[in-house]
Amino acid sequence: MTTPKEAARQAVEDARTPLIDLSHRIHANPELRFQEHKACALLADTLSSAGLAVESGVCDLPTAFVATAGSGPLRIAICAEYDALPAIGHACGHNIIAAAAAGAGIAAARIAGEIGATISVIGTPAEEGGGGKVLLLQRGAFDGVHASMMVHPGPVDVGDMPYLATQALDVSYTGKEAHASSFPERGINAADALTVAQVAVGLLRQHIRATDRVHGIVTKGGDASNVIPAHTSARYSVRAKTMRHLEDIRAKAVRCFEAGALATGCELHIDYRDFGYTEVRNDPDILAAYQRNAEALGRNFAGLTASQLERTAGSTDMGNISLAMPAIHPSIGVHSWPAVNHQREFAEHCATPAGDKAVIDGAIAMAWTIIDIASDETIRDRLLAAHTSYSSMPIPGMLGEQAS
Repeated sequence: MTTPKEAARQAVEDARTPLIDLSHRIHANPELRFQEHKACALLADTLSSAGLAVESGVCDLPTAFVATAGSGPLRIAICAEYDALPAIGHACGHNIIAAAAAGAGIAAARIAGEIGATISVIGTPAEEGGGGKVLLLQRGAFDGVHASMMVHPGPVDVGDMPYLATQALDVSYTGKEAHASSFPERGINAADALTVAQVAVGLLRQHIRATDRVHGIVTKGGDASNVIPAHTSARYSVRAKTMRHLEDIRAKAVRCFEAGALATGCELHIDYRDFGYTEVRNDPDILAAYQRNAEALGRNFAGLTASQLERTAGSTDMGNISLAMPAIHPSIGVHSWPAVNHQREFAEHCATPAGDKAVIDGAIAMAWTIIDIASDETIRDRLLAAHTSYSSMPIPGMLGEQAS
């Protein structure tokens, strides 16, 4: 007789060619956050063709969807990401995430009735700064879900990958124009304000925790070299090990921006998103099951040294999900080292045989993990007993609207 794991693996193998094609097509057509119309449609078509019931445009997000199979009491969500980065395309490998999630959904759908589960593939747009998962959590897309999972490509396999809490700050200064040569004294230089702030941030880095980060770009520096800039702007991110530490480093960064305004006489305005991305808290039981299954497929989790692992400092809106419900967010390797995420070279690795293998292995490992947690009475009972009305509870990472 065929076991559930054998059936799940066969389902992925049966879909191997369309899954790899899906990954490559998303990779070849990178779309930015909230604009992932082609990727969303490709995923919806793939899942619908496999028999899942697909609802597109959920929660007033045109590029979000939920695809469902099964009707059992245990409800597991598999998160798909598919947005790209500006200028460097799929340098975070979201094409692999999307295809692996689709594969896991197709496999789990084949055995959902046998294991007493309802499987949902949730299409989550705008991970790269837009917080699609936070919006979906807030608007009810995850209500009723007992646990969620996804795999994220990286240079090597890592189970409990550390991720930092983060928040974005949009900073703008307003001064006064003047002729830069004839009457500079009549101007108030907004570019100088931003320069002072950037110097202050640079000096601040001497006095922050090793796990804190402050970094950003100038989005407007002026309009002409012979006009004193009256308007400048920048987009910065602050990161820390936890949301509690994030509050501290954010306050210090804000004082740097205030220093620019004070020194020049410019007006300062800071727009904060009303939520940050939280740290990731992997569920130990689900993560252990995933790692066992990935190792059974030949995956090796000893690819990074302790010091290399300590240096990893990305962030993800899957953190907010992991603080709301049991969840996992492991890294699946594409053998790209020394190329790392957010490099063009890494993007190239995400449409190679190693990237394709990550799609198939990730799909099987997640499907097998769903089977394990559905079959383990202790884990299953714990998940079924958990609170699942997330839209009615405080959303992890919510910070409240602020401006200065």
